Amino acid sequence: MTTLLIAISAALAVCVVVLLVLLVVLNRRSSRAAQDSVADVVRALENRMDELSHELAGAVARAEEEGRRSRFLGEIAGSIDLDEVLSRTLEAAGSLPGADAALVTLRSHDGKPIVATLGLSAEEAERQAIAGPPDGRQARSIAISYRYGTAEVDANGELIHGGLAVPMPGDSEEELGYLTVFTRSHGRSFGEDDTSRLEELAERAGPAIENARRFREARQLADLDALTGLHNRRYFHETLAREVARAQRYNRRLGLIVFDLDDFKDVNDRIGHLAGDAVLAELAERVRDVVRSADIACRVGGDEFAVILPESSLEDGDQLYRRIQNAVASRPVESSGNKIYLSAGVAELRPDDDAVSFFQRADEALYRAKEAGKARAVGANSG
Repeated sequence: MTTLLIAISAALAVCVVVLLVLLVVLNRRSSRAAQDSVADVVRALENRMDELSHELAGAVARAEEEGRRSRFLGEIAGSIDLDEVLSRTLEAAGSLPGADAALVTLRSHDGKPIVATLGLSAEEAERQAIAGPPDGRQARSIAISYRYGTAEVDANGELIHGGLAVPMPGDSEEELGYLTVFTRSHGRSFGEDDTSRLEELAERAGPAIENARRFREARQLADLDALTGLHNRRYFHETLAREVARAQRYNRRLGLIVFDLDDFKDVNDRIGHLAGDAVLAELAERVRDVVRSADIACRVGGDEFAVILPESSLEDGDQLYRRIQNAVASRPVESSGNKIYLSAGVAELRPDDDAVSFFQRADEALYRAKEAGKARAVGANSG
């Protein structure tokens, strides 16, 4: 590409020099025939200069695009953070000419695919089921085309009309997942050049995604509390700081619940610490059953727990507390034989909060709930 730019620039410079020489000659010659002849040559050179200028502009644009793609590919391979790798992969795929959205679908051990998307809503992404041929073979690419009935109106160009999916290679013979681009333009189809470019990206992104996912899985094991299987204290404070910063930056809502078991010391004294640990483990299992997939449940320490609620208000936190309380107290805990009740402090992020003050407000509300009679939640924003 650099050689082509140099060649086009040199040719353009030669044309300029020749044109200047001819203009000098034209000024010195007085005959009409000579002037007409030179003028014809000048016009031909001007046309050629216009062509070379267009070629040069196109070459520059292609060079810039190639540079951007190379930078994307380098950045993808240079990160071990799964969210960042997926984000950069989607950004690179979305830069494909005609692509209005991109999707990464990864196979997972539990059968529920990992999905990352750009330009699609969560509902749109969940409805996209990309699979290979029915005989189990691995296709090089999958072309997607959607046709709509006359009742469908697409005045705003919101409908997906087509797409292109290519497999992402992993360490094993089975593909890691699929990288897909979609177009909302009616009549747009992806050709061989598009397939080759998407394949190049998938080949670079696949190993980077797999490495990042392995790192995340290893990190998650280190972030889990051994007794309850919930996230541990260190992970809680790191995640809370990150979610607070994100919510403050983008002016988003963030909720927090801090809760513990009422009279847990009495439980330990009555049945012993080993049985008390079993109570905590069973409690954690019931909590997992009722929190949303986006919520982050953690064991902060002892019998104290916390749930971070992205995109949530104080009311959302109170509703989640009620679901947790119902799940825990609706039937006796097997290890103790008795029902267990919870007290909680619920907070919503304020503009002047940082992670420390946010947690402190929820924690102080928990103590107010204890003082008010236990088995209840108190909002940090209330008096």
